Amino acid sequence: MENMKFKDNIPIYVQIEDYIFLELAQGKLKAGDKLPSVRALAVELTVNVNTVQRALRELTAQGYIYSKRGEGNFVTEDEALLEAAKRKLLVSEPAAFVSRMEKLGVERDKIGRILEQYLQETDRGE
Repeated sequence: MENMKFKDNIPIYVQIEDYIFLELAQGKLKAGDKLPSVRALAVELTVNVNTVQRALRELTAQGYIYSKRGEGNFVTEDEALLEAAKRKLLVSEPAAFVSRMEKLGVERDKIGRILEQYLQETDRGE
């Protein structure tokens, strides 16, 4: 895991959970992969062990990871669930973007044009 910069307005365990979920959805953590130990994650992220345990407990409850006593935590081997995680992000990310644009007062019919313009401008820069 890379260094995380935590936001003050979101509980740290939720941010850790979201980060691991993103790693799963992007395929950086693959089915059956062993996660670093809770202590190692806590040290790496400079957070309390209980905070990491809470994030992992939430992911376990959702079925994305499982624990083997004495061996550690592992990514689920349920490929369909991991694919569903990716699909969930593919829906939630655009929804969050649209919501932010609407809060800025951008009308829905203009959101697509703004995105299209952004993509064209960034294509030229590469």
